[in-house]
Amino acid sequence: MTAPAASPGEARSAGAGGDDWWGAEAVCVKYGGRLALDDVSFRAVPGRVSAVVGGDGAGRTTLLRCLAGALAPSSGRVRLPAPLRIGYLSAGSGTYPDLSVADNLAFRAAAYQVPAAAAREHGDELLERAGLAGARGRLAGQLSGGMRQKLGVIAAMLHQPDLLVLDEPTTGIDPVSRADLWWLIARAAASGAAVVLATSYLDEAERAFDVLALDAGRVLARGTPQEIVAAMPGTLRAVQDWPQGETRRRAWRRAARWRVWDPDGEPADAAGERLAPDLQDAITVAILARELAGGGDLAGAGTAGRGERAHGDQARGERQGGAMTGMLAQCTGVTRRFGHFVAVDGVDLELGRGEVVGLLGANGAGKTTLIRMLLGLLATSGGEVLLFGEAPSRRTRQRIGYVPQTLGLYDDLTPAENLAFSEAVFGAEPAGGGQQAGRRRAAAAGLPEPLRPFGRTVVGSLPLGVQRSAAFAQALAHHPELLILDEPTSGVDPLARARLWETVAEAAASGVGVLVTTHYMDEAEECDRLMVMADGRVVAEGTSAQITGDARVSVVESGSWAAAFGALEAAGLPVALVGRTLRVPGAAPADVRRALGGVQASVSEGPATLEERFFELTLTSSRAKAPA
Repeated sequence: MTAPAASPGEARSAGAGGDDWWGAEAVCVKYGGRLALDDVSFRAVPGRVSAVVGGDGAGRTTLLRCLAGALAPSSGRVRLPAPLRIGYLSAGSGTYPDLSVADNLAFRAAAYQVPAAAAREHGDELLERAGLAGARGRLAGQLSGGMRQKLGVIAAMLHQPDLLVLDEPTTGIDPVSRADLWWLIARAAASGAAVVLATSYLDEAERAFDVLALDAGRVLARGTPQEIVAAMPGTLRAVQDWPQGETRRRAWRRAARWRVWDPDGEPADAAGERLAPDLQDAITVAILARELAGGGDLAGAGTAGRGERAHGDQARGERQGGAMTGMLAQCTGVTRRFGHFVAVDGVDLELGRGEVVGLLGANGAGKTTLIRMLLGLLATSGGEVLLFGEAPSRRTRQRIGYVPQTLGLYDDLTPAENLAFSEAVFGAEPAGGGQQAGRRRAAAAGLPEPLRPFGRTVVGSLPLGVQRSAAFAQALAHHPELLILDEPTSGVDPLARARLWETVAEAAASGVGVLVTTHYMDEAEECDRLMVMADGRVVAEGTSAQITGDARVSVVESGSWAAAFGALEAAGLPVALVGRTLRVPGAAPADVRRALGGVQASVSEGPATLEERFFELTLTSSRAKAPA
């Protein structure tokens, strides 16, 4: 059989080892006396997706602004196509809220000198595939966050650029919208564009062909995900309990266990299970090694405080023995209607002491409405809500700690002042009498050790990871019995995320019940059980393994990945790009082979991820609800 001709993306990527690339060479960027990028080199190759990862302040946005031609480096060289051949999505949706979807695309087409008829045809095709065809006449400001991000990516790729630069296109976006966004990203790469995206999600970075990890403006790691993992020094093991002594400084929490990094190889008397690292582990180790080399004490870095481990172990033992079984929150057949629209439909929920429950769902699934009813901020249309055995009230809310996605902190106050204000609201008295100064002193003294160096800095000037630690400290300051967390780790690096989950685990070990919403599927492993909501209903419940079950996906390997992507797309199959491998959830291998037609490829079957299973559950629910 004759091999199919190379697609534009593959033909243009053939020169990956030569001159066919865009990017930066030895770039430095200074803002005043601060070095935002320090000798960073990076290449983006046509037909590939490259990811730039790192936490807040790592330099990702600065690098992407250089690649978009929006910022000139202080030194070094940036190699770019002509300005009209670059597509750029800045942090945020990059759309005009007071223009309709159609007008946003028409404006972008005019700016890039794309003929109106061609722009309309291409735009309609992308809007249809991204689920926005019915929103052409709606104002962009009236769209959900996920819809705005999809519109922003479509606008950036409307003129079919040679280089597509996307700054945090998926942060805070639910997995269903993220799947649509990744289809758009793969479509751009398959069409021949070099795609560069910044992300704080390491599971997303694993989908890219290659990865650049930044930390404080310097290169932390670089290469394909497999190369970065292979280059990780030392070994990794998992243990059940938080390690003691020197080992504690090299440990972090992930998937409800503790990972320990042994730089010189596993000691002969080491406890625990030897682990094969993944990209998240490798990047975490790189951050950990750099901070340890700098003399930092990472035992507790980024956390909001811990109790004694012995107490946590005792509490966990009581929980497993059944002593911590009191119900903190209960929803029985809870329904909420807004006119004819049913936002929450007959939901049952129970949350006990010491339990961590994850609430998953796409935007519009009903999660926020359910939480507002649980807090007593919104009345139910049917069913019953109980907090601590009684109807929600101001009294029950005093026993709840809450970390909203917006953090709930005052930017012009210090962490200590935010803490003092929170304690005053909840009626806690400072040790020295009730005066304002005494309350501030008590709050400052009560700050967890990692936050004390920032005690006199206003929150608005602090890095995001420190801000999130301050929000956790504030939520826990009045010793709540129930902790509600809304996207608590969004935007932080993997080590800071692990430290925040250590705080959650410590709170649960002491008997606090935790309800957490997250779009980051790796965090689901930290939960005792999960509830998946779609269209206002609970469509699955259990552990991550129970929800994923025996779900399978078809896996496609092809030297002509772009051609295979196009064939599967034309067949209407939900195809996802991971490196140069294609994954097709919900389709049998035989159906995939038929859809591929004459494209040469191997098709196998593998276990589905939790995110793929989540997508399948949501899609099934939507189809069931759609009118016949």
